[in-house]
Amino acid sequence: MLRTAMPVKFCANLNFMFTESDDFLERYRLAKQAGFDAVEGAFPPEHVSAAELASVCSETGLAQILMNISTGNVPDGQFGCAAFPDQSGNFRKNLEQTVECAKAIKCKKIHIMAGKLSVPITPEHDAAYLSNLKTAAAILEKANILGVIEPINKYAVPGYYLACYEKAIGVLREVNSPNLKLMLDIFHAQHIRGDISNAIKQYGPYIGHVQLAQVPNRNEPDTDGELNYRYLLHALESNGYNDWVGCEYKPKAGTVQGLGWIRDFGYWS
Repeated sequence: MLRTAMPVKFCANLNFMFTESDDFLERYRLAKQAGFDAVEGAFPPEHVSAAELASVCSETGLAQILMNISTGNVPDGQFGCAAFPDQSGNFRKNLEQTVECAKAIKCKKIHIMAGKLSVPITPEHDAAYLSNLKTAAAILEKANILGVIEPINKYAVPGYYLACYEKAIGVLREVNSPNLKLMLDIFHAQHIRGDISNAIKQYGPYIGHVQLAQVPNRNEPDTDGELNYRYLLHALESNGYNDWVGCEYKPKAGTVQGLGWIRDFGYWS
């Protein structure tokens, strides 16, 4: 397949990559040494300040492309609270904290996590999610930051509120904000719906960020599995996506040892 658009760019996900170091800031330095120009990942841990994060980004020259919303005041393992009717105050506080951190390091994308439910989804959950995303869109517009929502498959996170692409697109249409888009994580999309080529075409106008990993073991995209990533990356480009792709995968051996795929696929010289 011939490329008809600018090639995509890859950023290292520091939740999954360079975990050879327990030092959160050192992972930035390791990513730079390995050849990355950008990173993505979690909201920084409590012991890391926004100033320290800004300093390491300046030191390395790395751009922080995306960060997950802060989960402060949310129980461990809940994966956010946007869909919880009784946590709108926590949601707003966590988003505003994340926006301030993102502004400090010039990060332009925030992943807004819906949360993991221990009960069946109710109309109250749906209403809370929509209301919180409308609130988020207004806050993000003022900060000139893009929010992204991500369907997560039931095998990776059982009970996660947003596990359906049609539901995600419906919410995006209702919110109707240029500051809220879809995160297409191809690993999750394959588990949820498959038919990735058509998903790229169908969801193209809504996509604000992309992540990848092989299915089913969530390793490098060139490892054995269900997906042909050479084809899918070219499909993204052919459909006009030329933004960042997050490498949210578990290195099969070591992080650096597994990076050969980027050169083999023709993206690094």
